[in-house]
Amino acid sequence: MTTQPVTAGANRLLLRAAGRARGWTALVAAAALADAVAAVLLPYALARAIDAVPPGGAPAAAAVWPCVALVVASAVAEVLTELATGCAAARATAWLRHTLVRHVLAVGPALRIPPGDVAGRVVGGAAEAGVAPAAAPEAAVGLLPAVGALVALVLIDWRVAAAIAVALPVIALLMRAFVRDISATVHRYLDIQGTIAGRLGEALAGCRTIAAAGTADRETVRVLEPLPELRGEGERMWRVQGGITARGLLALLLLQIAAVAVAGAELAAGRITPGELVATVQYAGLAAGFGPVLTQLLRLGRARAGAARAAEVLALPAPVYGAEPVSSGPGHLEFRGVSAAGGVLDGLDLAVPGGLAVAVTGRTGASELAALAGRLTDPDRGEVLLDGTPLPRLSRTALRREIGYAFARPALFGDTVLDALAFGPARPPDARLRESARAARADDFIRRLPDGYATPLPDAPMSGGELQRMGLARAFAHAGRVLVLDDATSSLDTVTELQITDALLNRLAGRTRLIVTLRASTAARADLVAWLEDGRVRALAPHATLWDDPDYRALFRGAA
Repeated sequence: MTTQPVTAGANRLLLRAAGRARGWTALVAAAALADAVAAVLLPYALARAIDAVPPGGAPAAAAVWPCVALVVASAVAEVLTELATGCAAARATAWLRHTLVRHVLAVGPALRIPPGDVAGRVVGGAAEAGVAPAAAPEAAVGLLPAVGALVALVLIDWRVAAAIAVALPVIALLMRAFVRDISATVHRYLDIQGTIAGRLGEALAGCRTIAAAGTADRETVRVLEPLPELRGEGERMWRVQGGITARGLLALLLLQIAAVAVAGAELAAGRITPGELVATVQYAGLAAGFGPVLTQLLRLGRARAGAARAAEVLALPAPVYGAEPVSSGPGHLEFRGVSAAGGVLDGLDLAVPGGLAVAVTGRTGASELAALAGRLTDPDRGEVLLDGTPLPRLSRTALRREIGYAFARPALFGDTVLDALAFGPARPPDARLRESARAARADDFIRRLPDGYATPLPDAPMSGGELQRMGLARAFAHAGRVLVLDDATSSLDTVTELQITDALLNRLAGRTRLIVTLRASTAARADLVAWLEDGRVRALAPHATLWDDPDYRALFRGAA
């Protein structure tokens, strides 16, 4: 992905985020503007107060009150700015996180970004980007005191204004270089953070394997390997920020010295008053004091980096669903010229008769075929049809209601065990959930849990086989006209697998069942076997017919 589209996508995303916080963003702008106006008027009011002091006397109250009022107004404006800034960031961040999570889940299995990196973009990156709606108006308004100070200096004495204006283009160039450098550095910093988060996510997912292999130290080194690079980018970020701050302070000091020198000469010549001398020094600081602006530019640079990483995720295509309902039929699945997974499937044609149990076996391609059957992924070429309707034409609701899945490593969601069985497009009755658990041979171990079906999921540790039985029970409870089992009985012992296959073949008779397996016993009990080889269907026939082929028998060698 080139830099230009990512940058454009980041800018569009920040504008949309700003739209979500527009009320608070407007308050930020108004409060910051009021603070800027007070900052510009205060030196003038102070000059008037000084010049109003009679020799040896005290200033009149009428000259002091404007200064007090401006200080109070500035304090109130700063409080409102802080409040509105926090609220705007919260609204924008919440919208960004909702948008990212929805899109990540919509992309589904096609997402190729490590989960840890995705979490970093959703949590940290969105928070960085969320400050932009407030930082942008604050940065823009932050320039007004400098402009107002120059105007005031012109009105006081044009010679002082000219002395300061000469150096302003140099300061503007420094700010431009700062924005460019800090944005690139922050983007690289967040990318490295994402790499570490991705590796940590992988390690946490495989923590039992790491513990069993005794490779914790090696994995620690692998996860933290990018740390020196992260440190380098962090130091570069601070060098950029420190360098621009140091140059800005030097510029401010030199300008104030120049302003005092010129203003002193003008005072000696009688062209300005003592109060105007004090105002000149303060206006010189305002004209060159870009510290607050640089702070907001730093926040904007970080926001653009976070938005760019979010835009990379949002640029990934999500499936587009149609609006058609499923036409009536027995659940006939058809794969026409399907190629997918980088050539794992290559021009595959397969017709799965409705209402039959079809075992899918082969050294490669079976799981890819299962994913295509319910549109968990889309083919690179070709199409998949359900009862004559291409899957992309179906609505999401119709597709998920009619095609259900059970996986080799099911994930459970919900507060309780019963909720985990009910997880799906619609909640079945509790009686049906319990019946499905019995059919999947899950009822016995569920009843042994502390609170049975009401046991909270965190308090219900399960073995791999028990998890598979929970996944099967959930699939049975939600089964539509097609049920896809992607190696969903691989962790079961032979007896339990035979019992569940009985339920699958008898209880769900009349539904189309696509069963990915490398077990001869499962293939033997299916109505048909789809034998995959070299990305295509080598044969579609009963197991007994295929068993005479030694190549077919070799598929099951060593399998239970």
